[in-house]
Amino acid sequence: MTLIAPVATAAATTAGLWFIPLLVATVSFYQYDKKDPEGRPYDAKVIHKYYDFIVIGSGSAGAVVASRLSEQPNWNILLLEAGGDETTISDVPVLAAYLQLSDLDWQYKTEPQPTACLGFNDKRCSWPRGKVLGGSSVLNYMLYVRGNRRDYDSWKQMGNYGWGYDDVLPYFIKSEDNRNPYLAQTPYHGVGGYLTVQEAPYKTPLATAFIEGGIELGYENRDGNGAFQTGFMLSQATIRRGSRCSTAKAFLRPARMRENLHIAMHSHVMQILIDPGTRQAYAVKFERKGKIYIIQATKEIVLSAGSVNTPQLLMLSGIGPAEHLKELNIPVIANLRVGDNLQDHIAAAGMVFTLEQPVSMVQSRFENLPSILRYALFDSGPLTVPGGVEGLAWVNTKYANHSDDWPDIEFHFVSGTPAADGGVQIRRVHGVTDFVWDRYYAPIAYHDTWYVIPMLLRPKSVGYIRLASADPYDKPLIFPNYLVDDQDVRVLIEGVKIGLALGETAAFKKFGSKFWTQPFPGCEHLPLWEDEYWACFIRHYSATIYHPTGTAKMGPIGDPTAVVDPELRVYGVHNLRVVDCSIMPNVPSGNTNAPAIMVGEKGADLIKSFWLNIASQNI
Repeated sequence: MTLIAPVATAAATTAGLWFIPLLVATVSFYQYDKKDPEGRPYDAKVIHKYYDFIVIGSGSAGAVVASRLSEQPNWNILLLEAGGDETTISDVPVLAAYLQLSDLDWQYKTEPQPTACLGFNDKRCSWPRGKVLGGSSVLNYMLYVRGNRRDYDSWKQMGNYGWGYDDVLPYFIKSEDNRNPYLAQTPYHGVGGYLTVQEAPYKTPLATAFIEGGIELGYENRDGNGAFQTGFMLSQATIRRGSRCSTAKAFLRPARMRENLHIAMHSHVMQILIDPGTRQAYAVKFERKGKIYIIQATKEIVLSAGSVNTPQLLMLSGIGPAEHLKELNIPVIANLRVGDNLQDHIAAAGMVFTLEQPVSMVQSRFENLPSILRYALFDSGPLTVPGGVEGLAWVNTKYANHSDDWPDIEFHFVSGTPAADGGVQIRRVHGVTDFVWDRYYAPIAYHDTWYVIPMLLRPKSVGYIRLASADPYDKPLIFPNYLVDDQDVRVLIEGVKIGLALGETAAFKKFGSKFWTQPFPGCEHLPLWEDEYWACFIRHYSATIYHPTGTAKMGPIGDPTAVVDPELRVYGVHNLRVVDCSIMPNVPSGNTNAPAIMVGEKGADLIKSFWLNIASQNI
């Protein structure tokens, strides 16, 4: 295989030792006020004994809930966050991977399993979750994707009234401030909301090739968040003035001057206190800076800690599978299927295409002084690309109904690969073994490459989360059960084949694109490029796309698997709701940050409607 000369050397493996401090200093000097006009939220110095509402978790949903509830001036809200505030580096879109395994990350890992993650250290997948104001919206790749109309209609058909597509679309629109004029004029997008959505101000020539290649394959260039999902598009992202627009930036900074909203960072919640007789949730126990607090909620406690921490806290508080809680000597308040129904989007993320022209996101092209200055002075340049993901597509395998807008694979197009940074970041955060790296990626380190990541949209494999112990500081056990259903593998194999066809289009061939034909380590013994080989490949480089959902499932009365009702109230417990991705009955057919924000918007309205109705009856 012919390759162009590498554009960097092994010396670049020290990336970050000079680049990160220079970036921080430059941005701080030129643009701190410009990128942060509202000012940072205040960390509460004094915490009262009583609040009307206590919101646990400030992530993609929790920040929305706290902001919206504080719009009622006579309600007092306490927002608890285990981490601290965002950083300058977390603002820089292309550096998303740098945030994983940092202090902003809970640094979870899955338990080893024989069906997936085989090419990673200890056969475990990393599960980054945000431990920071703004939660995982600070760590993610900023992709703004709502899912498919049928996702939400199916929720409603399960008995979850008020959760059909026509019900939730207004909440997507409510949040949004779309900066793309050709999208903002459609009935599917909003202008003037808190959350800024736009395309990155910079793109490589490969982004255009991705769209053109999709058209060659017979797909349309269309807005996947609009009337139809199937097709190819440039990534829409939660970006504002070239920087990340987290939910903390979007929803909490504008609310920072409200006297009725207290934000307590570095607050590790240990337990929700529930009266065993009345089954009423009345207080939250948490540790902050070495001190234990027990703070009471006079109206409700809202749990928005995410699909890992929410089931953990419910179980620590006596809400969960009775047998499991009894094993850990946790008194059972409500015997519910907490931690079950775990669904996540798994993907085949290891494919590589090499290039003969210098058009990709090789590390040295964005980790340099000109890129820093372009970012700091003009809100542009390669540093604004959301994690390197320049395009998205929804495609149909042979298992999908091609006449229906119900694709079963989503493509993430990246104008680089794990080899592009020489193993500095992507290899580290995915946990790629030395064996895999040395034999597959090292020979093309720092070369111009690209890859497309086929993501399984509706997995049949379902996992679960359990407590490791009754200690609130112990990380929970994550059993995703990736690819235990062979149909998931079969769909992904077809997704890989469509990705290979994309690489053969004229749009990519004009840049000298070639599939990297090195056999994947651990699969060399199988017939190359046959289904059996691709199944092995998928099971070795099985990357999560960071979309865990479903661990506190929403369902109607009579659903034995449900944890919350369609108004997000925990069954069998009073004054306790869950408002985050864990309530989703099924994972949406797309990235989950935008749906989490929608859940936050709708959940806040449900809470407002309930308590304002009570207030009106008492007048």
